[in-house]
Amino acid sequence: MNLAKNIVGCLLGLPFIWIGIQHFVNPKAFNEIVPRYLAAPSFWTYSSGALEILLGLGIMIPVTRTISARLLVILVLAMSLANLNMYLNDVPFNGNLLSATGHIIRLIVQVILLAVLLWLGAVF
Repeated sequence: MNLAKNIVGCLLGLPFIWIGIQHFVNPKAFNEIVPRYLAAPSFWTYSSGALEILLGLGIMIPVTRTISARLLVILVLAMSLANLNMYLNDVPFNGNLLSATGHIIRLIVQVILLAVLLWLGAVF
C-alpha cells in the first residue's frame, strides 16, 4: 500500500506544482475566474498557487503526505467556487469557453481527484 501511495503521491504532486506555478506565470487567466463576490482576485490567485506548490510537494513526501492530502481536499473544494463561477456565468478560462460536456468532464475529474486525495490522506 505504501508503494502505491508513494507512486500516486508523486504522480499527483507534479501537476499540482505545475498548475501552482502557472498561477504566477499567467495570473490573468486565474484572476478572471475568481468569483466577483470574493474580490481581490490577485490575492486568491497567488495564495492558491502558492498552496498548490507547497501541498503538491507535500503529497510527494511520505511524512507530510497525509496532512498535505487533507489540506488539498479543502483547497480543491474551495477552488471549486471558481469552477462553479465558470459554469454559471459562462466565464472563459484563458480565453476558452468550456462546453456543457467540458464542464461535466471537469466535474468528474474533480470528484475522482477528491477521492484520490481522500485515499492519500487516509480518510478512507
